Amino acid sequence: MHLPRDLRSSQNAHTIPQAPEGVMAGGVTRAADVANGQIVGAADDWVSRLSPEAQRASRQYLSEAAALGIESHKMPQHIAVVMDGNRRWAKQRGWMVIRGHSVGAKTTRDIIHTCAGLKIPALTLYTFSTENWKRPAAEVAALMRLITRNLKDELRTMQEHNIRVNHIGRRDGLPGYLLRQIDHSVNETKRNTGMVMTLALNYGGRAEILDAFRILFHKVQSGLLRIEDVREEHITDELYTRDLPEPDLMIRTGGELRISNFLPWQIAYAELWVTPTLWPDFNKNELYRAIADFQKRERRFGASNK
Repeated sequence: MHLPRDLRSSQNAHTIPQAPEGVMAGGVTRAADVANGQIVGAADDWVSRLSPEAQRASRQYLSEAAALGIESHKMPQHIAVVMDGNRRWAKQRGWMVIRGHSVGAKTTRDIIHTCAGLKIPALTLYTFSTENWKRPAAEVAALMRLITRNLKDELRTMQEHNIRVNHIGRRDGLPGYLLRQIDHSVNETKRNTGMVMTLALNYGGRAEILDAFRILFHKVQSGLLRIEDVREEHITDELYTRDLPEPDLMIRTGGELRISNFLPWQIAYAELWVTPTLWPDFNKNELYRAIADFQKRERRFGASNK
């Protein structure tokens, strides 16, 4: 079996092209390393880094959630979201598909701010899958420009809300202007201590697992790891998300009852919450309902409740 050149040469660090922080030489991006193994900083530090406006917004979100019976100490540690329904939303109104994506981007902004205000440690958004390249070229090109523009326009807000930006997925195929903006946003927010907001962009769960297995195969082939010693932890450690907690709540809008190749390894024990609401119509009140429902569920991880 022939491995890609950058995987075969991974033992020799000096032969690997330098990539931006959080970017693997194999052409994928994984969640950037978190200092001291902590996803977010201490609560006091998190709040102190918020702008006055963001602090007021956080108090409002927490107050609204509390009024619905949501307990702040039982918040999900990692929410993963399949943002489905932009295209259907636009078509129902006789509009161009890109308008649905543009309105959906406003929903994305609101949900990011709400999750950060609720002090959710990690939020991962399924932004563009490896299968989405099958869509019309004009739509894909417009999406790439929209994502780039939103990353640029929202950078200041990310700083004000103490949010760290991350990207997971393969870099190959993404336009250079988008990659430059991703790297800039990641670098500019890397010292923030609040929520880690990860864009799953050009991401596919099977591709992620394949990349992990290639790395493990190389380690076995190189004598760094014995095949009989391989454990689940070894696979987890080679995933793009190795520095994030596994999602404990996965939300899908648009009503479809499938995970669509999104974090298949990581969501093994996640609570699933599906709503028929299309993504452009999703709002913080539905997010509150999802979290409230999550807090009512008994999570047994395969064990008996007796």
